[in-house]
Amino acid sequence: MAASQDWMSKDFYAALGLNKDASEAEIKKAYNTYARKYHPDRNPGDKAAEEKFKAASEAYQVLSNAEDRKQYDAIRSMAGGGARFSSGAGGFEDIFSSFGGGNVRFNTGGNATPGFEDILSQMFGGGAPQPNGQGGFGGFGGFGSRRRPERGSDVQAEISIPLRQAIDGTTVTVTSNGEKVTAKIPAGITDGQKIRIKGKGRPGVNGGEPGDVLVKVSVEPHPVYELKGKDIYVNVPVSFDEAALGATIEVPTVYGNKVKVKVPAGSSSDKLMRVRGKGVQPKKGDQGDMYVRLKVVVPKRLSDEARAVVEQFREVTAEADPRREFEDMAKI
Repeated sequence: MAASQDWMSKDFYAALGLNKDASEAEIKKAYNTYARKYHPDRNPGDKAAEEKFKAASEAYQVLSNAEDRKQYDAIRSMAGGGARFSSGAGGFEDIFSSFGGGNVRFNTGGNATPGFEDILSQMFGGGAPQPNGQGGFGGFGGFGSRRRPERGSDVQAEISIPLRQAIDGTTVTVTSNGEKVTAKIPAGITDGQKIRIKGKGRPGVNGGEPGDVLVKVSVEPHPVYELKGKDIYVNVPVSFDEAALGATIEVPTVYGNKVKVKVPAGSSSDKLMRVRGKGVQPKKGDQGDMYVRLKVVVPKRLSDEARAVVEQFREVTAEADPRREFEDMAKI
């Protein structure tokens, strides 16, 4: 980071509640404390907290970089009256010798020698004193002229929506930097998918573009349907006789209409059947499928007549052991 023109007027140590001799570890610890306490997400609508957060962030950006901190300390020393632009100004020479790697000399008129210009070039990003006073602060044309724009950071957010809204699409509101941001959820969004809201994240630095808001979408569980991409999975109860003898049943789709599905004889629970083109249609000509998962339901209570029939069925199917293959597979 190049030196900034407003460094002279800002006390970065005070912004973090530190002394000038603070160590790197103390600077990092202080910043983490201020960032957690004054973060805009924890203080929505609190302008004072937002300003403290920005001040702490700027201070940390400078003080956490050894070279930037060295330049900042030198500039603040000049602003505090420690340096004098006069012949034999030892304090000023000491400040700039650390940047130039050698001695600094002045004539009695107070004009810098070519060596001094070289030092200023290193310190302020190429700016030497301007005779006409143009440029940056005090005629030093390089102050702030080479600070690179930095993109703001992204903001993470999470929302939860019902299945109906995931299928049809909806509009939701999330909070970013203490402000409400509207996000459009496209039809057919899946659980865990993220959408990006451009330019609504953290502000950029030095004119850089703002970050984005990344919204992670969770689709709430439904007692019947499950959304997987454009496909819909539906659990359908069938009776014992429908599963054993076969049947044609009607199954409702997520759009309210019904389709007829043929259940093959001898079907068991969790048998999966595909119905093409009856899933989610986020746009015309782009529709998923529906998968019907059978769930065989046994009556909890049987009449005497029904019980007699089932017992007779058990007798005539005694040789059909449903667990024969299971026991073989279970052997270790």
